[in-house]
Amino acid sequence: MNSKEKLLWSIAFPGFGQLLNGKYLKGIIFILLEIIINVQSHFNMIIYFSFNGDISKAIEHTEYQWLMFYPCVYFFSMWDAYKDAGGGRDPYSYIPFVVCAFFVTVGLMYSARVKIFGISLGTVWFPMLCVIPGVFLGILLKKILRNL
Repeated sequence: MNSKEKLLWSIAFPGFGQLLNGKYLKGIIFILLEIIINVQSHFNMIIYFSFNGDISKAIEHTEYQWLMFYPCVYFFSMWDAYKDAGGGRDPYSYIPFVVCAFFVTVGLMYSARVKIFGISLGTVWFPMLCVIPGVFLGILLKKILRNL
């Protein structure tokens, strides 16, 4: 398996990429963190309500103090698995992951208030949309920093 495959496994579930890299302790720690944050933030319930179009119930059930940890754990797990598998050797290659974690966290904080075309996307869909500008800005910043 190459570094991109390990990255994809970490996208599927934080910690899986580390297990595939043979970093068992880190993998177990990431898996436990994901489970703890998931349970404490009621994330599965939030996902359920969001997928069924009940955004107000999703927002109501969100434990923001816990859920705001999730983007950092998630994106760090992705970066770590990718790096340990041999990827990310370019200078500043971590920047897109950091910027995405920041954008998703900020998106989560504002998710209950932001409306797009008058529609609230809530605590699942709006933070997911925040990945798009995070990736673009992260790649742009990486290129700018490498050219300095």
